[in-house]
Amino acid sequence: MSTVDYRSFVQIRRDLHQIPEPGFEEFKTQQYLLNYLVTLPQEHLEIRTWRTGVLVLIHGTAPARRYGYRCDMDGLPIVEETGYDFRSTHPGYMHACGHDLHMTIGLGIVSHFANHPIKDDLVVIFQPAEEGPGGALPMRDSSELTDWLPDEIVALHVAPEYPVGTIATRPGILFANTSELFIDLKGTGGHAAYPHKANDMVVAACQLVGQLQTVVARNVNPLDSAVITIGKVSGGTKQNIIAETARLEGTIRTLSADTMTLVKSRIEALVRGVEAGFECHAEIHYGSNYLQVFNEAKVTEEFMNWVRERQDVQLIECGEAMTGEDFGYFLERIPGLMFWLGVDTPYGLHHAKLEPAEEAIGVAIRVLTDYFTWKSQG
Repeated sequence: MSTVDYRSFVQIRRDLHQIPEPGFEEFKTQQYLLNYLVTLPQEHLEIRTWRTGVLVLIHGTAPARRYGYRCDMDGLPIVEETGYDFRSTHPGYMHACGHDLHMTIGLGIVSHFANHPIKDDLVVIFQPAEEGPGGALPMRDSSELTDWLPDEIVALHVAPEYPVGTIATRPGILFANTSELFIDLKGTGGHAAYPHKANDMVVAACQLVGQLQTVVARNVNPLDSAVITIGKVSGGTKQNIIAETARLEGTIRTLSADTMTLVKSRIEALVRGVEAGFECHAEIHYGSNYLQVFNEAKVTEEFMNWVRERQDVQLIECGEAMTGEDFGYFLERIPGLMFWLGVDTPYGLHHAKLEPAEEAIGVAIRVLTDYFTWKSQG
């Protein structure tokens, strides 16, 4: 069983909560992690950095395999509205997706095994830029991690809807394929009184938003699942000026890679139609694309059966979610799984009032240190 003092990690979580940073700009966060890691016994530890990320290899006593835990580091551009007295000190940024808990759990795992190494190696990966532009793929393929790549890997994500003490997962697809979507339209601006002398991109954008909703409704198999959400529309400068430009910003989510290809091809066809119909120019940018999180069946079923035997947590076999997570790039190469960790809060992920229950930190550290110990003994 874990010998970690979970109460001390509540304060670590609160420290990290105060310094949320954008992807690949997690400089204070990285330094905080490094400052903590050097306070641990170093006999079995080897520490590397990659950009703003941190890698910790805990050498086993007689290693035959290597296991991995991955946690993400970055915050979100959200103005915090919690009741915390340890609110973000970085204006306009917040840990609204639980990455402060994910990192704290990672430090708890390192703390335990630095003092109580197992037979096998364990690498704990503190990965930057999960929220964007995506740190998993370049970190996975980096020279710093290549020779430390684990044979199996685990990650978790906080789940506001589940009570503390709940672990939810499933074999197969857990999170969707995702892609950002940016569409820029450029026409001819003009005076509001002379619309016949201009090509109005506000009208073009409105038409396109409506047309995009037909892709899922009329091009995707109803037994499949896909989402196109346009979350932001901008265009124009003043109420009496016909807009020369407009921009749509959104996201695409699908449960299969083939459906993602289909959806993108239909979007491109509709955009070409708008170009022809409104005599304008359009550009499409897909931004960050994340691979589906696909839990390897054997590893996941073994983990689920192991959790079922515990008396301190409840296992739920959950359904798929349209959430996106770049941990899928690790699972593309390494057998493993991601699971939901219950944190019991009424506010959802990416909400300005998200206040996850801190008791979940101890639950996760205890479960994961026990799990990796059990794996190594097997």
